[in-house]
Amino acid sequence: MNTSIIVSIDTRRSKKDGTFPIILRLTHNRKTTAIGVGIFVALNDWDEKKKKIKSTYRGVDSVNRLNNLIYKKQTDAFSIITKLEESKQINTLSITELKDYLVAKTNKTSFLKYTTEQEELLKKSGRFGSARAYHCMFQVIEKFLGKRDITFQEINSKFLKKLEVDYLSRGNSYNGLASILRSFRAVYNKGVQDGIIEKGLSPFENYKIKKTPTVKRAISQEAINSILALELKSDDPCFHARNYFLFSYLSFGMNFTDMALLTLNNIVDGRIHYIRQKTKEPFDLKIMEVMKPILEFYMKDKTGEEFIFPIIKRSTIENQYKDILWARKCYNTRLGQIAEMCNIHENLTSYVSRHSAATTALFLNVPLPAISKMMGHKSISTTQTYLKSLPSTVIDDYHELLEKALG
Repeated sequence: MNTSIIVSIDTRRSKKDGTFPIILRLTHNRKTTAIGVGIFVALNDWDEKKKKIKSTYRGVDSVNRLNNLIYKKQTDAFSIITKLEESKQINTLSITELKDYLVAKTNKTSFLKYTTEQEELLKKSGRFGSARAYHCMFQVIEKFLGKRDITFQEINSKFLKKLEVDYLSRGNSYNGLASILRSFRAVYNKGVQDGIIEKGLSPFENYKIKKTPTVKRAISQEAINSILALELKSDDPCFHARNYFLFSYLSFGMNFTDMALLTLNNIVDGRIHYIRQKTKEPFDLKIMEVMKPILEFYMKDKTGEEFIFPIIKRSTIENQYKDILWARKCYNTRLGQIAEMCNIHENLTSYVSRHSAATTALFLNVPLPAISKMMGHKSISTTQTYLKSLPSTVIDDYHELLEKALG
């Protein structure tokens, strides 16, 4: 056979961090070229005699798996070459044509390209929120990489730490980074499921996503009552924002997107039946008396298929999602104005109604499992994050109950 392929390291092409690419050196009809495998190591991490990465390498969780991956690429390429040899096709190919053929057959999808594909799949399934999160992550990674792409094999805990430093150096928060990395991890795990990368090479085995405690979002019952007592005319810019906030609170923190998608068909026998968009869990909610004036105002002269609240303006699903994003931005702006009117010092946002409903329920001694169910959480631990910032006076009251139990 006039064709061979061996594993090597290309010492002619170093990266800025001092690492060199591992390659498959292809020789065909006395000509040589290189095929990158998407892995870079320092020279002192490479065993040239054994043609593999040294066991002392700390760039991944399992050096054996990484070496097995390189070996698999070599054997896959060799298998293709053997088949071409047996069919007598290989002699008709130049080394460039052979290389292109091998790359097309063995090369795996790059991370950013794969992210774009996953984003499009989410859009087609109507999951525009997740698609938007993937797109935001894509932009952060692309900016970090200087608009070049990266293979799954290059992603390790060292890469994530460099990404972390870069992201925070731009004035961003740990919580923003956590959001980006959750999307990053989701795409990476999809790549594992699709066989692009081995599970054992996941960089998240050693790298943990950090978060800082969120600022308390719940407001007091007195503040809720002040919003309830606020009298606004229907042409006031804050009129709808007040109604949305109260309706969300009274429906035990209904998400703004779920509110926007409510139609008259969701109202059956004095109850609201809907599917929460985020979790796809069904909800069955009783319409309390205080909620009725709000619903009656918006339901007037509407038919079953029409949206109850004037949030969505367009017909296609993607444009409806854009309508919701824009309306929520305006909603949060108006809530800031309402906070000033009611002398509320906390930052009033669309999430506050949900957190406040959970906290008030706890104050009223509603059991935590019941609060979790009412909020549609899949685990009580999620509910507990809503209730971390309890006032010390509440803790004191619980402490006194413990004391009374002794008597």
